[in-house]
Amino acid sequence: MPPEPPQGPPPRKPLDAAASLLDRGLRRRLASDLRGALGRSELTLHYQPRIRLADGAQVGAEALLRWRHAKRGDVAPAAFIPVAEGSDLIVALGAWVLRTAAAAAAARPALGRLSVNVSARQILTGALPGQVEAALAETGLPPERLELELTETLALPEGPEVVGLLRGLRDRGIGLALDDFGAGHASLGRLRRLPFSTLKFDHSLIAGLAEAGPDLAILRALRDLGRALGLRLVAEGVEQAAQRDLLAGLGVDEAQGFLFGVPAELEPCPAAPLAPATEGTTTGDA
Repeated sequence: MPPEPPQGPPPRKPLDAAASLLDRGLRRRLASDLRGALGRSELTLHYQPRIRLADGAQVGAEALLRWRHAKRGDVAPAAFIPVAEGSDLIVALGAWVLRTAAAAAAARPALGRLSVNVSARQILTGALPGQVEAALAETGLPPERLELELTETLALPEGPEVVGLLRGLRDRGIGLALDDFGAGHASLGRLRRLPFSTLKFDHSLIAGLAEAGPDLAILRALRDLGRALGLRLVAEGVEQAAQRDLLAGLGVDEAQGFLFGVPAELEPCPAAPLAPATEGTTTGDA
């Protein structure tokens, strides 16, 4: 008779356990530091341009959050965004991003449509509509120039309350994009239930794009799906001219990626020119 298998989970290796403890400790320190980052002006927004493939014109930009820690230097978004999303801190950060990005876009009409990523907590707490309205009211940005991005893998229930909240934003003229499409496995149901206006193809679908092959066939099928649903189609992660040309030939509307520009801070707006002096006005003592 063979021996019975050991009960419970297998014992962890000492190095694995130590690494886990270090990881938890680092997350706690990052969370603590992140709470004060706004007050210390350590957070900034970088913007990556979005290009219309038909003529190469810039039609928008995506705002991306960056953190330059006073002691640690640049902290990767992949390290601090999950920390923020694990607490209500992401709600406050989301409000700051909306206000800051909307102000930048309102001052720069040539920037085009502004895309901002939102979190599940902003939606589930009901904070998002108020944050959006406050950002638009404070900055004067037209709602048609704002697009909110939800990632395909976002852990978001899709019940009537969430659908109603997002529908209310769409009714205001605000765009709603399904980001990273093709990276996960829940997209088709989400597309059917939520009122999206834009479909953003994940960079993984673009990286292996060639004139023939499965990637091109998959992208062609997804293009047909997006077209049938009346969605704007955007390709992410475009790095080569050959990819751009294939996507344009497929009829994809817009693209972003290193081929068109890396995420970067915006140049300061030029100062408004002084109004000319009117007749009879003096500039000094008589």
